[in-house]
Amino acid sequence: EQAVAVAGGIIGGILFFVLLGITAYLLWKKFCRLFSYEKLINPVKTTNANAIFQDQASSEIQLKSTRSRSVPFIIPPTLHGRDWMHLTNEEQVQEDSDPYMTPQSGPRSSFHSLAGAYVVGTINPDLYKVPEDKSETDFPDGNIGRLWFSVEYEQESERLLVSLIKVRKLQPPADSCCPFVKIYLLPDERSYLQSKTKRRTLNPQFDEDFVFQVSSKVLLQRTLKFLVYHVDKQKKHHLLGQVIFPLKNEVLTEDSKLVIWRDLEKENLEPPSEHGDIQFSLSYNDYLGRLTVVVLRARGLKLQEESPAVGVYVKVSLMNHNKFIKSKKTAALLGTPNPVYNETFSFKADQTELDTASLSLSVLQSNKGEKTLLLGRVVVGPFMYTRGKELEHWNEMISKPKELVKRWHALCHST
Repeated sequence: EQAVAVAGGIIGGILFFVLLGITAYLLWKKFCRLFSYEKLINPVKTTNANAIFQDQASSEIQLKSTRSRSVPFIIPPTLHGRDWMHLTNEEQVQEDSDPYMTPQSGPRSSFHSLAGAYVVGTINPDLYKVPEDKSETDFPDGNIGRLWFSVEYEQESERLLVSLIKVRKLQPPADSCCPFVKIYLLPDERSYLQSKTKRRTLNPQFDEDFVFQVSSKVLLQRTLKFLVYHVDKQKKHHLLGQVIFPLKNEVLTEDSKLVIWRDLEKENLEPPSEHGDIQFSLSYNDYLGRLTVVVLRARGLKLQEESPAVGVYVKVSLMNHNKFIKSKKTAALLGTPNPVYNETFSFKADQTELDTASLSLSVLQSNKGEKTLLLGRVVVGPFMYTRGKELEHWNEMISKPKELVKRWHALCHST
């Protein structure tokens, strides 16, 4: 019995010391959490009202010196019911005290209504600025007007909704201007929708909606064309400019209404050449050694067979000393002699190769199960290969690095 009693006493003592250790560890963890507050930048070091007011005044002076550059980040007055005291490890812990009282003496300040809020940091507003919309103020030299519109497509009803919003900075042939807009859905150039005529304004506001019925299967092969006219006193129509907008590069949904603006372009009033014309832009980046070609559109093509199954595409080939280097193709557009592409291609070309390199643009027609037919071709390059407008286009590209130089060229069948 004595042995049992001794063993029980030993076990009880061990359990007592274990419980005591656990209790001490939990108290130590709680104590550590109590002293783990984050250090503030501008702590309050005094507890009397006059000292607190002096600290507020100094914070306000500091704010005034930085007001033009930043916005203060402050401690709200609700936290001033507690004072702050220093610890040896430079951490700070709140100590209960009487609620903070706003001082009755001293000059009034812009932060007086905040009941002693303290600046602990600043926010730079420049980091949160929204880019300014300069679409109505930033007009390049030679601009003949700018048009705003929006497009939206309803899948179930297969309707293309076009909203004509406004036009700005028109350049009419006379002092007064009475503008209106015709809207086409290419390749159909026989039918169009027309806006109302606005009287005596260079900045007409239309806000009109138009609907085109078009299947979703062919939607991305269609192109919107806006023609802006001026009506004179004799009721004659004068074309002021046009906007060509292919739908293939846009995401048209019912959830998002796409708002777009485009600068007006002058229409090429010259009749098409015998085999048609092609418009494209050239640009050369001398730093990257990159030659860029933007195939824009063609007009007046002589299709061998006019049917919806006829596909027309452009093949762009880079040559050097008449040796083939690389070629790229646009998408094939169906059933139109006036296709609009707006596709960009880039080629690697060292600056030392520009005197011997050239670009060949071939317009090709493909039919189902038949051989591809050449509708026309144009070559641009240095004096070694070209003359006239093709040589001028190439030289202008070299003289204006990193700029897109746009021109029309007549197609021919020569090789």
